Amino acid sequence: MRKLVHYVAITLDGFIAGPDGADPTGPDGFWPIPEDYVQHLAAEYPETLPVHARQALSVTAEGTHFDTVLEGRRSYEIGLAAGIPDAYPHLRHLVFSRTLTESPAPAVELVADDPVATVRELKRQEGKDIWLLGGAELAGSLYAEIDTLILKVGPVTIGDGIPLFSRKAAFDPRIWTLADHTVLKGGAVFLTYTRTGE
Repeated sequence: MRKLVHYVAITLDGFIAGPDGADPTGPDGFWPIPEDYVQHLAAEYPETLPVHARQALSVTAEGTHFDTVLEGRRSYEIGLAAGIPDAYPHLRHLVFSRTLTESPAPAVELVADDPVATVRELKRQEGKDIWLLGGAELAGSLYAEIDTLILKVGPVTIGDGIPLFSRKAAFDPRIWTLADHTVLKGGAVFLTYTRTGE
């Protein structure tokens, strides 16, 4: 069965974005992007690079982890505001929204249904794992469905911002097993955790 993988960049103090929700890797962002970080993404997770980065880096690799990406409306609108209606044309791209009524890109699927039911159906289908891109609201609603966490921990703190899971997520302590880790010279650490059996 396919797994839901929350693969996300996070600060040392637990935030995925600043208080305004803007792209932390954008032109005015705070996220450090040293060369070894970019090289690691291109080599190990090429399918998670957005289309403009794939083109700039001449990345054509299909990738081995994911064939589907899920994101919430707020996360999606960051790319839309930057003029990128489909940042991941190489993946099946689902955007969860009850307010968007027409997709700005033909291949982007708008989903107004319950995210949990949708993910459970996706897990039953054939394919590679499912990448939960974000944001915190969608991650909070899918908290119980996440099988794997891949945290790209950056060497940065910001003091306040949007946490890994929205405050609406239910209190539900879970134990995770460290399955893999990679430490880069530039300071980033990739931590892979799998959910420990219930």
